[in-house]
Amino acid sequence: MVDEPKADDKPEAKATPKASPDLSGKTTSAAAKRKISPKAAKTPDDTSPLMSRRGWLTLSWGAFTAGSAGCLAATGRFLFPNVLNEPPQQFTIGFPDEYADGVDERWKDRFGIWIVKTPFDVVHEAPGFYALFSICTHLGCTPNWLSAENKFKCPCHGSGFRPTGVNFEGPAPRPLERTRIFMAEDGQITVDKSQKFQNELGQWNDPASFLEV
Repeated sequence: MVDEPKADDKPEAKATPKASPDLSGKTTSAAAKRKISPKAAKTPDDTSPLMSRRGWLTLSWGAFTAGSAGCLAATGRFLFPNVLNEPPQQFTIGFPDEYADGVDERWKDRFGIWIVKTPFDVVHEAPGFYALFSICTHLGCTPNWLSAENKFKCPCHGSGFRPTGVNFEGPAPRPLERTRIFMAEDGQITVDKSQKFQNELGQWNDPASFLEV
């Protein structure tokens, strides 16, 4: 007797291969899970242990800009010197009758000179004016006029000078220097600091170093 097939016994269905999904233009889950290392995205220049290429470029441009600005500033200073802050070498100081005999200090701070009016100058053997530079001939300090002691005294190293400018104490090696002094056309006394006269060179005998009145 032939066994009839049971209802549960169905012939095995052949597995139909599933169609592969269209992944074009899409990221697979494996790719999504895979993290891209930031280091891998950088070029060797960007991973320099000292400074990145962008940092070097920034530093180079900054140095170039600073150097250019410095050159422009120096050029501007050369073309437009700040002469307004520099005292003039030649200037008038008033009329002779505005001065009494002796040392006058009114121009010391502004122009760096003393004006001395004397009834008798031992060099020119005449009454008049001479101008002394207020610079010690030792190391360039500014002496003080001590009217009570009738002398110039340097506060730096103790050099002393007589009203004529002759040195007589301390380390100063030579007298104070005189400068050119003359009468302008309007009758005012004029000083020209561009000319200096040194006694040890016999220049105090120059008529331009003394204004006879």
